[in-house]
Amino acid sequence: MGKMRENPRYNVISMRISDEERDRLQAIMEATHKSVSDIMREAMELFSVQLEQSQSTDQKAA
Repeated sequence: MGKMRENPRYNVISMRISDEERDRLQAIMEATHKSVSDIMREAMELFSVQLEQSQSTDQKAA
């Protein structure tokens, strides 16, 4: 029987990418020794931080 995970991941997201994008992704995977899933999670986190910073800057300017 599999072990219970603290934060199970049940959702699957798929996307279509070009050959060039796949090559870039493969290069990132090889350079970082990370999976596609880990890279995409990190990218999502970076976008979230940038969005929060952008919203914070917009609120200060208003």
